[in-house]
Amino acid sequence: MTTEQLYSQIQQKKSFLCIGLDVDLTKIPQHLLATEDPIFEFNKAIIDATHDLAVSYKPNTAFYEAYGLKGWMSLEKTIKYLNEKHPEIFTIADAKRGDIGNTSTMYAKAFLEDLNFDSVTVAPYMGKDSVEPFLAFKDKFTILLALTSNEGAFDFQTKTNGEQELYKTVLETSKNWKNSENLMYVVGATKAEYFTEIRKIVPNSFLLVPGVGAQGGSLKEVCKYGMNDTVGLLINSSRGIIYASAGEDFAEKAREEALKMQHEMEALLK
Repeated sequence: MTTEQLYSQIQQKKSFLCIGLDVDLTKIPQHLLATEDPIFEFNKAIIDATHDLAVSYKPNTAFYEAYGLKGWMSLEKTIKYLNEKHPEIFTIADAKRGDIGNTSTMYAKAFLEDLNFDSVTVAPYMGKDSVEPFLAFKDKFTILLALTSNEGAFDFQTKTNGEQELYKTVLETSKNWKNSENLMYVVGATKAEYFTEIRKIVPNSFLLVPGVGAQGGSLKEVCKYGMNDTVGLLINSSRGIIYASAGEDFAEKAREEALKMQHEMEALLK
Protein backbone atom coordinates (compact mmCIF):
# COMPACT_ATOMS: atom_id res chain seq x y z
CA MET A 1 0.00 0.00 0.00
CA THR A 2 1.21 3.49 -0.90
CA THR A 3 -0.32 6.88 -0.22
CA GLU A 4 -0.95 7.15 -3.96
CA GLN A 5 -2.99 3.93 -3.86
CA LEU A 6 -4.86 5.18 -0.81
CA TYR A 7 -5.69 8.45 -2.55
CA SER A 8 -6.85 6.47 -5.59
CA GLN A 9 -9.29 4.57 -3.36
CA ILE A 10 -10.55 7.85 -1.92
CA GLN A 11 -11.23 9.15 -5.42
CA GLN A 12 -12.94 5.95 -6.56
CA LYS A 13 -15.17 5.56 -3.51
CA LYS A 14 -15.65 9.29 -2.94
CA SER A 15 -14.94 8.53 0.68
CA PHE A 16 -12.17 8.86 3.24
CA LEU A 17 -13.98 6.81 5.88
CA CYS A 18 -12.14 4.54 8.30
CA ILE A 19 -14.33 2.14 10.27
CA GLY A 20 -13.14 1.13 13.72
CA LEU A 21 -13.69 -2.54 14.49
CA ASP A 22 -13.83 -2.25 18.28
CA VAL A 23 -15.79 -5.38 19.13
CA ASP A 24 -17.31 -5.69 22.60
CA LEU A 25 -19.11 -9.01 23.15
CA THR A 26 -21.58 -7.31 25.49
CA LYS A 27 -22.74 -5.03 22.65
CA ILE A 28 -22.90 -7.28 19.58
CA PRO A 29 -26.18 -8.95 18.55
CA GLN A 30 -27.06 -11.86 20.81
CA HIS A 31 -27.60 -14.35 17.99
CA LEU A 32 -23.90 -14.13 17.09
CA LEU A 33 -22.85 -15.41 20.50
CA ALA A 34 -23.95 -18.91 19.46
CA THR A 35 -21.41 -19.00 16.61
CA GLU A 36 -17.94 -20.49 16.89
CA ASP A 37 -16.23 -17.10 16.59
CA PRO A 38 -18.69 -14.26 17.37
CA ILE A 39 -16.06 -11.51 17.00
CA PHE A 40 -14.99 -12.59 13.54
CA GLU A 41 -18.58 -13.19 12.38
CA PHE A 42 -19.49 -9.69 13.53
CA ASN A 43 -16.47 -8.13 11.76
CA LYS A 44 -17.06 -10.13 8.58
CA ALA A 45 -20.67 -8.96 8.38
CA ILE A 46 -19.68 -5.32 8.95
CA ILE A 47 -16.92 -5.54 6.32
CA ASP A 48 -19.20 -7.23 3.78
CA ALA A 49 -21.81 -4.51 4.28
CA THR A 50 -19.48 -1.48 4.15
CA HIS A 51 -16.31 -2.26 2.18
CA ASP A 52 -17.45 -0.23 -0.83
CA LEU A 53 -17.96 2.83 1.40
CA ALA A 54 -14.77 2.69 3.48
CA VAL A 55 -11.14 3.03 2.46
CA SER A 56 -9.79 1.76 5.77
CA TYR A 57 -10.57 -0.48 8.76
CA LYS A 58 -9.04 -0.03 12.19
CA PRO A 59 -9.33 -2.78 14.80
CA ASN A 60 -8.38 -1.51 18.25
CA THR A 61 -6.27 -4.40 19.52
CA ALA A 62 -7.39 -3.95 23.15
CA PHE A 63 -10.82 -5.29 22.20
CA TYR A 64 -9.16 -8.50 21.01
CA GLU A 65 -6.44 -8.87 23.61
CA ALA A 66 -9.11 -8.66 26.32
CA TYR A 67 -10.41 -12.07 25.21
CA GLY A 68 -7.03 -13.79 25.33
CA LEU A 69 -5.97 -16.30 22.71
CA LYS A 70 -9.48 -16.49 21.19
CA GLY A 71 -9.56 -12.74 20.73
CA TRP A 72 -6.14 -12.71 19.10
CA MET A 73 -7.24 -15.48 16.72
CA SER A 74 -10.32 -13.41 15.83
CA LEU A 75 -8.07 -10.47 15.02
CA GLU A 76 -5.86 -12.69 12.88
CA LYS A 77 -8.87 -14.03 10.98
CA THR A 78 -10.24 -10.51 10.48
CA ILE A 79 -7.05 -9.08 8.97
CA LYS A 80 -6.57 -12.17 6.82
CA TYR A 81 -10.12 -11.81 5.50
CA LEU A 82 -9.52 -8.14 4.69
CA ASN A 83 -6.19 -8.79 2.97
CA GLU A 84 -7.57 -11.64 0.86
CA LYS A 85 -10.99 -10.24 -0.04
CA HIS A 86 -10.25 -6.51 -0.14
CA PRO A 87 -6.51 -5.93 -0.62
CA GLU A 88 -7.20 -2.35 -1.70
CA ILE A 89 -8.37 -1.48 1.82
CA PHE A 90 -5.87 0.31 4.08
CA THR A 91 -5.62 -1.55 7.40
CA ILE A 92 -4.64 -0.03 10.72
CA ALA A 93 -3.63 -1.91 13.87
CA ASP A 94 -4.68 0.52 16.57
CA ALA A 95 -2.21 -0.84 19.12
CA LYS A 96 -0.62 2.40 20.42
CA ARG A 97 2.69 0.65 21.02
CA GLY A 98 5.94 2.38 21.88
CA ASP A 99 9.13 1.02 23.43
CA ILE A 100 12.84 1.09 22.67
CA GLY A 101 15.12 -0.97 20.44
CA ASN A 102 14.38 -4.64 19.98
CA THR A 103 11.05 -4.40 21.79
CA SER A 104 9.72 -1.95 19.20
CA THR A 105 11.10 -4.16 16.44
CA MET A 106 9.15 -7.10 17.83
CA TYR A 107 5.97 -5.04 18.15
CA ALA A 108 6.41 -3.90 14.55
CA LYS A 109 7.04 -7.45 13.37
CA ALA A 110 3.90 -8.69 15.14
CA PHE A 111 1.58 -6.22 13.44
CA LEU A 112 3.28 -5.27 10.16
CA GLU A 113 4.81 -8.61 9.22
CA ASP A 114 3.08 -11.50 10.99
CA LEU A 115 -0.44 -10.06 10.88
CA ASN A 116 0.36 -8.01 7.75
CA PHE A 117 -1.39 -4.77 8.66
CA ASP A 118 -0.56 -1.77 6.48
CA SER A 119 0.04 0.42 9.52
CA VAL A 120 0.17 0.59 13.30
CA THR A 121 -0.44 3.39 15.80
CA VAL A 122 2.55 4.30 17.98
CA ALA A 123 3.04 6.53 21.03
CA PRO A 124 6.01 8.93 20.59
CA TYR A 125 6.77 9.67 24.26
CA MET A 126 10.01 7.62 24.29
CA GLY A 127 11.34 9.36 21.20
CA LYS A 128 13.28 8.49 18.07
CA ASP A 129 14.61 5.04 18.99
CA SER A 130 11.12 3.88 19.97
CA VAL A 131 9.61 4.83 16.59
CA GLU A 132 12.30 4.21 13.95
CA PRO A 133 12.08 0.38 14.33
CA PHE A 134 8.47 0.66 13.07
CA LEU A 135 9.53 2.94 10.22
CA ALA A 136 12.10 0.39 9.06
CA PHE A 137 9.41 -1.86 7.54
CA LYS A 138 9.16 -1.32 3.79
CA ASP A 139 5.82 -0.09 2.39
CA LYS A 140 4.31 0.11 5.87
CA PHE A 141 3.15 3.16 7.81
CA THR A 142 3.57 4.30 11.38
CA ILE A 143 0.73 6.46 12.69
CA LEU A 144 2.10 8.65 15.47
CA LEU A 145 -0.11 9.98 18.25
CA ALA A 146 0.15 13.75 17.88
CA LEU A 147 -2.94 15.48 19.30
CA THR A 148 -5.61 13.11 20.56
CA SER A 149 -9.35 13.62 21.02
CA ASN A 150 -9.62 12.72 24.72
CA GLU A 151 -10.01 15.20 27.59
CA GLY A 152 -6.61 14.26 29.06
CA ALA A 153 -4.85 15.44 25.89
CA PHE A 154 -4.54 18.84 27.57
CA ASP A 155 -2.50 17.35 30.44
CA PHE A 156 0.64 17.16 28.27
CA GLN A 157 0.08 17.55 24.53
CA THR A 158 -0.84 21.24 24.48
CA LYS A 159 1.56 22.34 27.21
CA THR A 160 4.23 24.78 26.07
CA ASN A 161 7.85 23.68 26.42
CA GLY A 162 9.70 26.89 25.79
CA GLU A 163 8.39 28.40 22.58
CA GLN A 164 5.80 25.91 21.33
CA GLU A 165 3.29 23.30 22.41
CA LEU A 166 4.49 19.73 22.94
CA TYR A 167 2.41 18.29 20.08
CA LYS A 168 4.12 20.71 17.67
CA THR A 169 7.51 19.57 18.94
CA VAL A 170 6.48 15.97 18.30
CA LEU A 171 5.47 16.83 14.73
CA GLU A 172 8.59 18.89 14.00
CA THR A 173 11.00 16.38 15.53
CA SER A 174 9.46 13.33 13.85
CA LYS A 175 10.10 14.82 10.41
CA ASN A 176 13.82 14.31 10.98
CA TRP A 177 13.60 10.60 11.79
CA LYS A 178 14.77 7.93 9.35
CA ASN A 179 12.04 6.96 6.83
CA SER A 180 9.79 9.74 8.16
CA GLU A 181 8.00 9.75 4.79
CA ASN A 182 6.21 6.67 6.18
CA LEU A 183 4.69 8.64 9.04
CA MET A 184 1.03 9.49 9.48
CA TYR A 185 -0.42 11.22 12.54
CA VAL A 186 -3.39 10.88 14.87
CA VAL A 187 -5.20 14.19 15.33
CA GLY A 188 -8.54 14.24 17.14
CA ALA A 189 -11.58 15.78 15.49
CA THR A 190 -12.47 17.52 18.75
CA LYS A 191 -9.36 19.67 18.24
CA ALA A 192 -10.46 21.03 14.83
CA GLU A 193 -9.15 24.54 15.56
CA TYR A 194 -5.60 23.11 15.72
CA PHE A 195 -5.59 21.67 12.19
CA THR A 196 -4.41 24.88 10.55
CA GLU A 197 -1.27 24.92 12.69
CA ILE A 198 -0.72 21.19 12.18
CA ARG A 199 -0.91 21.55 8.41
CA LYS A 200 1.82 24.22 8.52
CA ILE A 201 4.16 21.57 9.97
CA VAL A 202 3.02 18.43 8.10
CA PRO A 203 1.23 19.71 4.98
CA ASN A 204 1.40 16.48 3.01
CA SER A 205 0.95 13.75 5.63
CA PHE A 206 -2.18 11.70 6.11
CA LEU A 207 -3.97 12.35 9.39
CA LEU A 208 -6.04 9.70 11.14
CA VAL A 209 -8.91 11.57 12.77
CA PRO A 210 -10.99 9.96 15.53
CA GLY A 211 -13.69 11.80 17.43
CA VAL A 212 -16.25 12.60 14.71
CA GLY A 213 -19.78 11.78 15.81
CA ALA A 214 -20.00 10.16 19.24
CA GLN A 215 -17.24 12.37 20.69
CA GLY A 216 -18.66 15.55 19.20
CA GLY A 217 -16.16 16.34 16.43
CA SER A 218 -17.38 18.08 13.26
CA LEU A 219 -16.51 16.47 9.92
CA LYS A 220 -17.08 19.77 8.12
CA GLU A 221 -14.71 21.67 10.44
CA VAL A 222 -12.02 19.00 10.20
CA CYS A 223 -12.14 19.10 6.41
CA LYS A 224 -12.16 22.90 6.32
CA TYR A 225 -8.88 23.15 8.19
CA GLY A 226 -7.26 19.73 7.67
CA MET A 227 -7.82 18.65 4.08
CA ASN A 228 -4.94 18.95 1.61
CA ASP A 229 -4.55 18.42 -2.15
CA THR A 230 -4.72 14.63 -1.79
CA VAL A 231 -7.40 14.83 0.93
CA GLY A 232 -4.88 13.69 3.55
CA LEU A 233 -7.54 12.60 6.03
CA LEU A 234 -8.86 9.29 7.30
CA ILE A 235 -11.97 9.96 9.37
CA ASN A 236 -12.58 7.17 11.86
CA SER A 237 -15.99 6.15 13.13
CA SER A 238 -16.47 3.14 15.35
CA ARG A 239 -19.49 3.00 17.68
CA GLY A 240 -21.69 5.18 15.50
CA ILE A 241 -21.48 2.65 12.66
CA ILE A 242 -20.85 -0.83 14.05
CA TYR A 243 -23.38 -0.53 16.89
CA ALA A 244 -26.12 1.19 14.90
CA SER A 245 -28.32 -1.81 15.75
CA ALA A 246 -28.13 -4.68 18.22
CA GLY A 247 -30.55 -6.79 16.21
CA GLU A 248 -30.16 -9.18 13.32
CA ASP A 249 -30.21 -6.18 10.98
CA PHE A 250 -26.96 -4.84 12.52
CA ALA A 251 -24.96 -5.03 9.27
CA GLU A 252 -27.71 -3.34 7.27
CA LYS A 253 -27.96 -0.52 9.83
CA ALA A 254 -24.18 -0.19 9.90
CA ARG A 255 -24.24 0.30 6.15
CA GLU A 256 -26.90 2.98 6.47
CA GLU A 257 -24.74 4.94 8.91
CA ALA A 258 -21.61 4.47 6.79
CA LEU A 259 -23.55 5.62 3.73
CA LYS A 260 -24.59 8.82 5.53
CA MET A 261 -20.94 9.60 6.22
CA GLN A 262 -19.89 8.70 2.69
CA HIS A 263 -22.53 11.04 1.24
CA GLU A 264 -21.30 13.86 3.47
CA MET A 265 -17.71 13.15 2.44
CA GLU A 266 -18.64 13.07 -1.26
CA ALA A 267 -20.21 16.51 -0.91
CA LEU A 268 -17.11 17.86 0.86
CA LEU A 269 -14.80 16.40 -1.79
CA LYS A 270 -16.67 18.35 -4.46
